[in-house]
Amino acid sequence: MADAYLRWKYPDDLDPNKSLLNPSETKDPLPPSQSSLPTNDFTTTAEVEILVIDLYTLSTSVKVSCAGDQTTASTLAGLGFIGNAPFRPSVAVSIKTLELYRVLRRRKPSFSVEAFVKVVSDLYMVPYRPKYRRWFSNAFDAYLEVIRVVDKRVKVALGHDGPNWRVLNACPACSYELEDEPDLLFRRMFALDGNDSLKRIARIGSRDVGDTRCFIDSDYYIPAEEVNEWARDAGSALSADAASDDEDNIEGDITERGTNGGADPGPCANNWKAAQSDSKKRVWGIFAETGLFASACRHGFILWITDMIRSGEQAKYPLAVTARALRTLGPRLLIGYDIGCVFQKTISSSTLGAQFAESKSRCCVNAFHGYSHNFACQTQNHPNIIDGVGIEDLETMERIFSSSNQVAGVTRYASAYHRRVFIDMFFQQWDDDKYRNLASMLFNNYRQALSIIEDEGTAVEEAMHALGISSTDLETWHREQVSFFETVGEESPWDIHAMAYVELLQELNSTESQADASLTRFLNAIPTDYHFSLPSQALAKSSTYTSDLSKTRRLETERRYARERYDRVLHQVLELEDHMGIDNRWTPVTPEYVETVRYISERRYHQALNNLQRLVTQRLFELHRLNLSGVGYKARTHLAKSLQTRCKAIRSATEAYNRAAQALNPPRPPLDWAQVSRYSFLEEFSLLRNTRRDITKAPWADPVIRETIKKFFRVRRAREEIERCNVEVRRLFTSIYDETRRQHATLEELARQNSPIFGAVKQHSTRRAHVNALLLAQIQQVFNLNGFTGDRTLGHRKGCQVVREDGELGRHDHVDDDEAEGEDADDVEHDQINSILDFVTSL
Repeated sequence: MADAYLRWKYPDDLDPNKSLLNPSETKDPLPPSQSSLPTNDFTTTAEVEILVIDLYTLSTSVKVSCAGDQTTASTLAGLGFIGNAPFRPSVAVSIKTLELYRVLRRRKPSFSVEAFVKVVSDLYMVPYRPKYRRWFSNAFDAYLEVIRVVDKRVKVALGHDGPNWRVLNACPACSYELEDEPDLLFRRMFALDGNDSLKRIARIGSRDVGDTRCFIDSDYYIPAEEVNEWARDAGSALSADAASDDEDNIEGDITERGTNGGADPGPCANNWKAAQSDSKKRVWGIFAETGLFASACRHGFILWITDMIRSGEQAKYPLAVTARALRTLGPRLLIGYDIGCVFQKTISSSTLGAQFAESKSRCCVNAFHGYSHNFACQTQNHPNIIDGVGIEDLETMERIFSSSNQVAGVTRYASAYHRRVFIDMFFQQWDDDKYRNLASMLFNNYRQALSIIEDEGTAVEEAMHALGISSTDLETWHREQVSFFETVGEESPWDIHAMAYVELLQELNSTESQADASLTRFLNAIPTDYHFSLPSQALAKSSTYTSDLSKTRRLETERRYARERYDRVLHQVLELEDHMGIDNRWTPVTPEYVETVRYISERRYHQALNNLQRLVTQRLFELHRLNLSGVGYKARTHLAKSLQTRCKAIRSATEAYNRAAQALNPPRPPLDWAQVSRYSFLEEFSLLRNTRRDITKAPWADPVIRETIKKFFRVRRAREEIERCNVEVRRLFTSIYDETRRQHATLEELARQNSPIFGAVKQHSTRRAHVNALLLAQIQQVFNLNGFTGDRTLGHRKGCQVVREDGELGRHDHVDDDEAEGEDADDVEHDQINSILDFVTSL
């Protein structure tokens, strides 16, 4: 059927003398449908009339005469129709109509088959019936299969069918490494994350599934079998007690999903539900696929995706992607993940640990998510402070999921086959759009980096001059700041034991006082004229004894219980003193006792501060979620109500914090609601934690110097971005030229062979040439930027032999001084771009 489709789609391109790639001569790729079979050389054996759906002609039937060696389906394809069944179709849909829906669906993923068929029904002026949707859906499935077969043939013709070809070549800025380019600290940067919007309802009860097909014709997906190989590895890397709180008790559920790992997951594991152990990542059992785990390079090109099947976002998913990346992409990778700090420990504890370390790769948190992490984590894992990252925020997956959520509406109740088909269609269009916008992204990044250097660089220089400091001072103070936050708030074992000892001493003093008081009350109950007598005699002689018998017994019971409590606490004190080696018991005036009491007050202060920080962190995250596109009405309403509740909780937590702050010696300044409600970052909370060391005289504690340090590293990241953009722009520039030459040579060879795939390759190359022409114009804008410092000449890809004929495009590799003499260098470079642009568009 694919052969018949090619004959119908590209009849004129079978002529080898036809122009190879002239956009002005390309025919309409969707010729009008025909209402009857034209004259042909087939020996007809039967003529049948089939109902048709054609949005362009509104025809209702077509007569088909099948040749003896052809099926009805292939004959229909030769006429420009696709049947609703492989054998004896009862309805056919025009290829033009199917192609229109395919393009619409790629551009508007939420546009369902049913909605389109209703549009067609309106144009035909007939009532919509469910069977129309089934007819069209079957024909559309067949059409997509034909398109996939043709695309495979095009890839083979162009040499794009090798293992992992898409991942290694789709993004020229990442993958088209040149021989003479400067080395980058990280060869490739990519992000990964999970999304639970693309769920699919599982089979209900014992109901049979009608569509049992499996969609495997996608190079985006990592097979479930490969992912499950990491399940045991992930399990051994994870701590069963990664988070002590049950997930149901974690208020707010900061649910940027991920995984935890290692014996000490760090403070972020307590704040992020994502960082809990896999055993706590439960999902609702009605879903078969519970979401999607995906990865993409910094320019937005998809690397790999995999379905999350009946589970939350477990460690096996990011581990499977990381293993693929190490195996395919090579060393020096930077992986951005919303809980990259914890995932780094997961990798180190897995079998990937040695390979990951040897490759000099590392993980980090994303820029936005990083501001919701513990500030000690930010000082080590935030992109702003990592050398080689540039100004990349690594929030790529958030942008992708914001768009891919459109697919969720039509896949929730779809079959497993159709769900994957539509997800694959979406990401194909996504990658096409990312390629079309690649030069624009580099241009914007370059311009932003130049702006940062110009504005903030000047501010940093002025601040350094005014403060009388150097860049070395800023780097030193930054290291001191990192060292401080690594240990602030931690409890040493001695602190814990001393705290327990002092608490027991306080309890001992309390129980001793209670025992003495109960003894005193008991003694005071003894009559003044007391003398010993037998019970029978006492009852006969004293009415007082009889009336006070109940009171006496109660006082005796209180005395005995108070003494037992005192003895029990005394035993614990003696036992702890023995283990701690304390010879002389501490008293309220003992220095160790005084210091520990102060520490206990600080601990209560830290607990109040932790609770306040947690609530503010969740508030920040919910504010972000509330502004995300694609968040439904119910979710938005839930978030709004949650924010109202959170604000009340923050008020209460602020009051608790102020009480704990006043108990310190000296008291800490109180916080008010207005101040806390404006907190956007967590650095303020981390600075509040200091109670043991006086940091008021530390240079980095000065807000002015802290802000200068931030801007200093921001400028450094901008200079790194300039360096990376210089490399990536030249890669893209060279790849466009090399690709154009390869496509031209391929078309010449296919034309010489009179290959049936020539027309499809020509159409692909035409479309690509138009996009490349736009990219070249945008590359010229980068070259023309005031402050551009990169190489404007063509390079040579590593490991490839590229022969460039003299005079074909001018001398692009370099311009000699003699050749450039008397001519402005910018004019020479402009002419080079124009010559390549003319070459691309004139093929």
